[in-house]
Amino acid sequence: MTTLAATAPRLQIGPIKLDVPVVLAPMAGITNTAFRRLCREFGAGLYVSEMITSRALVERTPTSMRLIQHHESETPRSIQLYGVDPKTVSEAVTMLVAEDRADHIDLNFGCPVAKVTRKGGGSALPWKHTLFREIVEGAVKAAGDIPLTIKMRKGIDDDHLTYLEAGRAAEGAGVASIALHARTAADYYSGTADWSAIATLKQTITSTPVLGNGDIWSGADAVRMMDETGCDGVVVGRGCLGRPWLFGDLVNALTARENGESYETAQPDIGTVARTLRRHTELLVEFLDSEEWACRDIRKHIAWYFKGYSVGSDIRASLGLVESLQQMDDLLGRLDWDQPYPGDAAEGPRGRAGSPKRVALPDRWLESRELGEAHRAELSQAELSTSGG
Repeated sequence: MTTLAATAPRLQIGPIKLDVPVVLAPMAGITNTAFRRLCREFGAGLYVSEMITSRALVERTPTSMRLIQHHESETPRSIQLYGVDPKTVSEAVTMLVAEDRADHIDLNFGCPVAKVTRKGGGSALPWKHTLFREIVEGAVKAAGDIPLTIKMRKGIDDDHLTYLEAGRAAEGAGVASIALHARTAADYYSGTADWSAIATLKQTITSTPVLGNGDIWSGADAVRMMDETGCDGVVVGRGCLGRPWLFGDLVNALTARENGESYETAQPDIGTVARTLRRHTELLVEFLDSEEWACRDIRKHIAWYFKGYSVGSDIRASLGLVESLQQMDDLLGRLDWDQPYPGDAAEGPRGRAGSPKRVALPDRWLESRELGEAHRAELSQAELSTSGG
C-alpha cells in the first residue's frame, strides 16, 4: 500500500477530489472489480469500470448488471458507458443516478474496434457533431450532481480530426473533465501517441480539466506528459497490465514532481509478482464466485505479470492453463522467489499494439458532419459489448 504525501498533486472532477491526478482507463475483460481493488491496494486515483453498453444497461441484462457492481471498499464508484442514441444514453445515466449505483460516469467516444466504428459508433461518432453534442448534453443533464466526463480520440484519421470541436462541445455541455487518447482510430494502438494534441486541447479548453492518455508506461512518463502538455492528469491503460504497482509509482513520481524531489520506482522480485498474481486470482474468485472461472480469467494476465522474468517455458505454459488455486500454488512454488527484478526487460509497452489500419466506417459516413436517416439505422447496431479507447 502506498502512503500519500501531504503535498501530492490533486485533481478535482466535479465534487470528487482525487489525491493524485491518475485515472485507470476502462479495459474490456480487465478492469472488473477484482483488478480495480488490486490497483487501489498499490496506489490512488479514480478507477473506472469496464465499458458498459447503455442499451444493455437499460435492458438490465445479467452481464451489464454484474459489471456495474462495486465492492464496498471502492470509493468513488466510477462507471463508463458507451452509446450512440441520446435517449438511450440518458436513460442509462438516469438509472445509475436514481438507483445510486455510481459516483462518477464517463462516456466512451474512443473505441477504434472495426465492428463498432463500422456502424458509426466509438471514435467514429464525434464526426457527426450534432449527434455527439446531443448525447453529451443529454447525459450531463441526466447526471445532475453526479460528475459526467468523456474520453475520446483525436479523430478518425489525420484527415478527419474531431477532438478540438468535440472538446469545445463537451466543455459547453458542462462535462467535469475531458480525456484524450492521443491517437486516431486509424492509429489503433500503434506507434507513439501524439502528446502535442493533448497540449493543443489543453490550450483550447479553459474551464474543464484535460487528462492525457497514451504511452504511460511508468511514473516518469506521467511526469513528462504533464510537463510537456500542461494536462491536469493522466489516464493509464495498457501500462498497468500485469503491474498494478504502477499506481504506486505514479503516486511517488507525481508527488516527487510536486516537491522537486527524486523518487524510487518499484522493482519487484519474482516472489512479489507471484504473491500479487495470487492476490489478483483470489479477488477474481470473490467477484466471479467461482474458483474455476477465476482461474480461467487470470490466464490472460500471466504473460503480462511475468514479462521479462525467467519463469521457464513449462511453468509459463502450465500457468496459462491453470485450473485451481492449488495448482497455481504448486506452480508458483517451483519459482525461485528471490529472482530479482529483470530491469528493462520488464518495462515498456505491453498489451495490444497492432499497426495503423483503414478505419471501417458506414458507407459515405465522411460525406457529411450531420447524421442522415440512412445512417441512423446503422447506429442501432453499434452498441456492442466491445471496449477500447
